[in-house]
Amino acid sequence: MKALVTGATGFIGSSLVKELLARGYLVKVLVRSDSTRRNIDGLGVERAVGDLRDRETLDRALKGCDVLFHVAAAYSFWTPNPKQIYETNVGGTEKLLSAALERGVQKVVYTSTESTVGIPRNGGVGNEGLVSRADQLSGHYKKSKLEAEKVALRICMEGLPLVVVNPTTPMGPGDVRPTPTGQLIVDYLNRRMPAYVNTGLNLVDVRDVAVGHVLALERGRIGERYILGNRNLIFREILGMLEGISGIPAPRFRIPLWLALGAGYLDEFIARKAAGKPPRIPVAAVKTARHFRHFDCSKAVKELGLPQTPVEEALKDAIRWFRENGYAS
Repeated sequence: MKALVTGATGFIGSSLVKELLARGYLVKVLVRSDSTRRNIDGLGVERAVGDLRDRETLDRALKGCDVLFHVAAAYSFWTPNPKQIYETNVGGTEKLLSAALERGVQKVVYTSTESTVGIPRNGGVGNEGLVSRADQLSGHYKKSKLEAEKVALRICMEGLPLVVVNPTTPMGPGDVRPTPTGQLIVDYLNRRMPAYVNTGLNLVDVRDVAVGHVLALERGRIGERYILGNRNLIFREILGMLEGISGIPAPRFRIPLWLALGAGYLDEFIARKAAGKPPRIPVAAVKTARHFRHFDCSKAVKELGLPQTPVEEALKDAIRWFRENGYAS
């Protein structure tokens, strides 16, 4: 069986490609002409150069493919050009999935995000039956992914056999860019985290997320959402793990949210003046910390067989990889 994977050069996408190859799938990857291909160099994949905003290149990439994993997205908590995020994440998703429907692709796994999963107003954990509202989401990335997930489910209703997966916060090796969560680890290792804002996250090994994608293809029910996550933690607990693994003392000073927001707004103001240089403290990331993002991941465990590798192993491997590849000492 031949699979097309978008976003294959990214953190989750490259882990997925390796998992597919290990299971005997033939893999074609859609890559932009300017993509950094470090994560797929040396892998036995077919490459199709294209862009999610260019329907013609998507049609060509889908040719000869039986199934599709749509992992690609413009992922950033801050951008000088929000329009581009929506063109890629929403418009690109519509173009690609419409093309897949026309070509009769056997099954599609669409990679959404935990941000689209609602959290009960009175606290508690989110589950697949809850959907976030746009006014609850901070930043263009999260809002665009909510719109894109709705597009994916609409095209599913039109006849495309599609399953949605919602990864939580993946950690592990191979975070080349790195992602915002990977950057958090890098900053910790480089002692650039003098203080913290407490929040709650669900951590998961990126390799388990990759396995979850394949299981969603093989076992997932059409039109369903599956949260690909593992362990709910408060940020102070995550810092304790990082301290124990790295040997670097965790910050002890917890700052109030209003102070972190003020620093974020100042940092973004400086970034705009610096001709688009990304801020170190994006406001959207700080606003996300206002609420604990804890989830019930039992549906993916029960229906798909999602593995639950201890998150300490993912953090250990992430720290080792960042140090071995020059991101931190």
